[in-house]
Amino acid sequence: MTGITQLSAVVNAVVYAFLGIIVFGLSFIVIDRLTPYHLWKEIIEDHNVALAIVVGAMSLGICVIIAAAIHG
Repeated sequence: MTGITQLSAVVNAVVYAFLGIIVFGLSFIVIDRLTPYHLWKEIIEDHNVALAIVVGAMSLGICVIIAAAIHG
């Protein structure tokens, strides 16, 4: 690989990572709005461990889907 090709690969990785983070953030907001309670309040203020585990699993699932969509 030449230097320009390596730089292009790094720039592409950064751009796709940024897009993935944005898509993940938007999907988290949508899911938070669709649930009957406020996820952040339940996890942080009320220390709902079960909900935190479910949201963590959901986040990993969304991340796998985003990574697959970006990777192709």
